[in-house]
Formats: sequence, C-alpha cells, structure tokens
Amino acid sequence: MKFRPCIDLHQGKVKQIVGSTLSNNSSKNLITNFISEQSAAWYAKLYRKDHLSGGHMIQLGNGNETSAKQALSAWPNGLQIGGGINSENAQKWLEAGASKVIITSHIFNNGEIHFDRLKYLSDLIGKEQLVLDLSCRKLNNQYFIVTDRWQKFTKVTVDHQSLDFFARYCSEFLIHAVDVEGKNNGIEQDLISELGRWQKIPITYAGGISTWEDIKSIKTIGEKRIDFTIGSALDIFGGKGFTYHDLAKENANGFQKI
Repeated sequence: MKFRPCIDLHQGKVKQIVGSTLSNNSSKNLITNFISEQSAAWYAKLYRKDHLSGGHMIQLGNGNETSAKQALSAWPNGLQIGGGINSENAQKWLEAGASKVIITSHIFNNGEIHFDRLKYLSDLIGKEQLVLDLSCRKLNNQYFIVTDRWQKFTKVTVDHQSLDFFARYCSEFLIHAVDVEGKNNGIEQDLISELGRWQKIPITYAGGISTWEDIKSIKTIGEKRIDFTIGSALDIFGGKGFTYHDLAKENANGFQKI
C-alpha cells in the first residue's frame, strides 16, 4: 500500500472539485473546494522531491494542456495523465513525459463501454502504458461504472469478473468512489473490500479519505494491497485532515505505524 499523489486541473488551474457536480453542459452547479495559487509544475516538483511516483494528473475539461505539459516537463515519467486521452493523442502524451495514460471517456461514453476502442488502444501503445479509470457509483448495493462526468450509469459493475476482463488490456486501475469523492465524509468500505480481495494488478482508490482512520481502514480492509490518493483533505489543497509532510513521511516508512 502506498500514497499516490494527484493533480486535478480545471481551466489551467490546480483545483479540488466535488466530482459528482461535474457536468458536460454547465458549470453552474459545480462545487469547487479549492483553487491553488501554485502551478501544476510546482506540485510535480514537490512530488518528485519526495519520490512519490505513480501519481496521476487529470485534465477536467479543456484549457489544461499547457499546464499539464509543464508539469510533465518538471518530472518526466513521474506522473500519469488522464482527461481527454484517446487513440490519436495517447502516444503524444507519453512522448511529452507521462509515465502512463489514463483512459476514461474514450472507452466509457454515454453509458456505454467501447470494447473495440479499448483493445485498439491497448494494442497501439501497449497495456503496460495504459491505466483504466473505472470510476463508479453505488446503486442497489452494487458499484456500477459511470460515464459522462460520472453522470450516466453503465450496466457494468465493478466486481472480480469485470476486473479480470479489463486487466487483459491495462496495467493499472484508477477507481474513484464518485459518491464520496471530494466530500471528506469517509470512504466506500464495501468497494475497498471488493478490490482488496481481487488485486491482480495495481489499484489506486480515490474518494472520501479524510482521517488517518480512513487510511488504516484501507490498509486493513484492502489487505495492504490498495494504493490511495487524497485530495480535498490534504493541506496543500486547502484541507485540514492531513499535512503533506506527514503523509509523505509515513509513505516512506510503509505506513507501519497505522
């Protein structure tokens, strides 16, 4: 288990946004927890200094390419990138310095999953450079993959059968628990338990982590197999749950004290 840092970009700025309020059509209902005065490159340099590899940078909408490329230049091969990635630009982002590309809407769109695109892209760049975002929401006690800024449900649940299938085409999963993402109200323990029992390739969990008890639960329930990321609760994103310094220190020590 390790801490994976993140950078969320919206309109060229590093922000923390409540994911479930994102929409393709309007920003009227968008809830923003934090807007940083620091650039994406500043965060990349910070993570590089503390050897926090494997983090992800997500472009939320248009207008983020310049900031994203500056961050990748600040730490070549140190960050994964997602947001607007497709078969036409994936290789370009890898050449720009991304360690891996994260695929979301190119594969998961309008409540559907485009398996043909997934296979083509995996063959094109190689599965080792591909991360799938299987962000999900709970419905009738099951976690369904959601699309279109997390607003539309697919018919595919996040379970061992679907994880086995998708793992044929990628090297990692990034999984946002959308219902709790950005709200600092605790984690989705049932989802983490399901992921911890499977774990055949690396998984990074995101959503609701706000206390050290949450991290302890991820360690226990996830059987020390699930990596995690923290956004709104972290002091460098305006949060009060964790200091970045303490989290980086515990990560270096393997979270042995929790």
